[in-house]
Amino acid sequence: MALHAVIAGDPHAAAPLVLLHGFGGGAFAWRRVTALLPSDLPVIAYDLPGHGGSLGADGLGGAGRMAKAILSDLEGRGISVFHLAGHSLGGATAALIALRRPEAVASLTLVAPGGFGPEINHRALRRYGLAETADELRAAMEIMVGYNFDIPEDMVRDTLEARRAGGALEALRTVFEAIVSAMCETGPAQGQLPLDDILSLRMPLTLLWGLEDCILPPHQSAVSGDGVAIRRIAGAGHMLVDECPGIVAEEIGRAVSAAG
Repeated sequence: MALHAVIAGDPHAAAPLVLLHGFGGGAFAWRRVTALLPSDLPVIAYDLPGHGGSLGADGLGGAGRMAKAILSDLEGRGISVFHLAGHSLGGATAALIALRRPEAVASLTLVAPGGFGPEINHRALRRYGLAETADELRAAMEIMVGYNFDIPEDMVRDTLEARRAGGALEALRTVFEAIVSAMCETGPAQGQLPLDDILSLRMPLTLLWGLEDCILPPHQSAVSGDGVAIRRIAGAGHMLVDECPGIVAEEIGRAVSAAG
């Protein structure tokens, strides 16, 4: 089964922007961001393997398997150069895509990406990823966002709707187990990316992090590299594409422009 993607514009007319959502989400998570992007920028927003319309697609598991599946799908679509942005799990996947095919990635925007350190609030992430009712999901989302962010009803509804298909929760459980597959001295941890290699990539690279992120601690954004732009956002939690879509769209647009 092929990966499902929501496409806006002609991805062969110009280098498209490829968007990768976080664990438990879907392509729909980017709608507030894409509404604020330049109208002439083609967009390919994927449902990652094990999510939404890509429930039965190849690549189920962790970021490495997902990166391989996305690259294969883009090759099948005849897309050789693209801009890339990813949130959380999608950010880890995007970073691995850029490492594997740096010549294909014109710009890279990482939004609270996974893999920048071992710490992860695995209990909260599990509650969010495996919630089955609107009440469970809304309660789980409270810790995913900044302290004063009011969770919109469509955020709950659309996230829940993507989990209605048979086998969806089992697939999310598989993905969750791949995310939290490491151990540190204090218990379960996330696998770590090769940060030195990522921060040495030559394309415009932007890192965004919410200072009230209770899933991946903000200190994981304390990195540096030549040409790496870092923006830490006060009042924002982990769900930056929902909480501050204007900032996310602005920074993606800046990275795309910097790539020429």
